[in-house]
Amino acid sequence: MHSILVAPSVLACDFGRLHDEIHRAEQAGADWLHLDVMDGHFVDNISFGPAFVDAAASAATVPVDTHLMISRPDHYLPRFLKNSHNITIHVESDCDVASVLKSIRSAGRTCGLSLRPGTPFSAVEPYLNAIDLLLVMTVEPGFGGQAFQPAMLEKVSAGAEYRKKHGLGFRIEVDGGIIAATARDCIAAGADTLVAGTSVFRAPDMSAAIQQIRQPSGR
Repeated sequence: MHSILVAPSVLACDFGRLHDEIHRAEQAGADWLHLDVMDGHFVDNISFGPAFVDAAASAATVPVDTHLMISRPDHYLPRFLKNSHNITIHVESDCDVASVLKSIRSAGRTCGLSLRPGTPFSAVEPYLNAIDLLLVMTVEPGFGGQAFQPAMLEKVSAGAEYRKKHGLGFRIEVDGGIIAATARDCIAAGADTLVAGTSVFRAPDMSAAIQQIRQPSGR
């Protein structure tokens, strides 16, 4: 059983105070930092690229969890390897998924695989024995602040059941609309890694917000 980790999403921070915001998140109890790279093609938004990830990593003392919401992760992967601890790609991306996952691990990083809300769980099954993390998007990727989609809990449960049945050790991460209440439901379904953006960076008390997500039953 994995410990529960909270990964604040840097997409929701004040970019003009990036290093201060990262230090604030770490002091508030962040276990990882989650960085959403968007190319304006795979998702209808452009966020930031390798230079920003490098800048964030230079200030971070916790692991950097880089989520590549881009069409060609195979092409851009080398630019993110240096300063990422985990790199997650999408099963829907335009690449040889198995090959990219292998390349991430070969570089000494852990690898993750994500699926959008409209993608069936069966799409990731062929790769589950080759990943370190399964990221279930609980909103449509591209923009922060969206409402949690409860139907995605079925995919979290499916991942947990598959992991147990096959004796695998990958983490199950959720991203989108995560607050204390939705975190409780995700943890109950089998999630152990929770990405939270707006709900932590814009909380009156960031430390309390992170603690409530990590231990939602203790509210």
